[in-house]
Amino acid sequence: MIALSMILGIWGTPEAWANIDDDRLDGNIFVVYAGNGSLVPAKLSLIDSLQRQMPTVLVFYLDDSRDCKQFALVVSRIQEFYGRAANILPISVDSIPLKNNYNPQDTGFYYQGAIPQTVIIDQKGQVVFDEQGQVKYEDVDDVLREVFDLLPRSESVELKRRTVNEFNDELVEQ
Repeated sequence: MIALSMILGIWGTPEAWANIDDDRLDGNIFVVYAGNGSLVPAKLSLIDSLQRQMPTVLVFYLDDSRDCKQFALVVSRIQEFYGRAANILPISVDSIPLKNNYNPQDTGFYYQGAIPQTVIIDQKGQVVFDEQGQVKYEDVDDVLREVFDLLPRSESVELKRRTVNEFNDELVEQ
């Protein structure tokens, strides 16, 4: 134990080798790269969404995929604007149980074998969007605007982030 402490003291602690531009595992991509730990685990399952007739965005991913790491920011943005009205459901493909047949209530039913993959299911349980690879936020936004019967982006006010309440603990003279 002392020898290990001395070695680490001489050479320092090892660096983290993973980053957003490689396929190494360094934790949950939504927490590490999107700064959004609220996505995983999801609040509702696919079955719950379908029963509630709630639009659902399925995002198939792996934590050790460069493309998924980069796409995590888009998924977080989707949740930012649609997370209260739609169920954003990130699915690690490693968690999909292997079966011979899937039914529409199984996430494996929608998975096409590529990551990332984004599937949007409307209130009626119909797939209205299914794209593989990194898709632009605007493409997903256009579909969700149709699902929720919102104005097209060209006719609506630009959505902006709300400011977050800040806490200031600085003491100031009055």
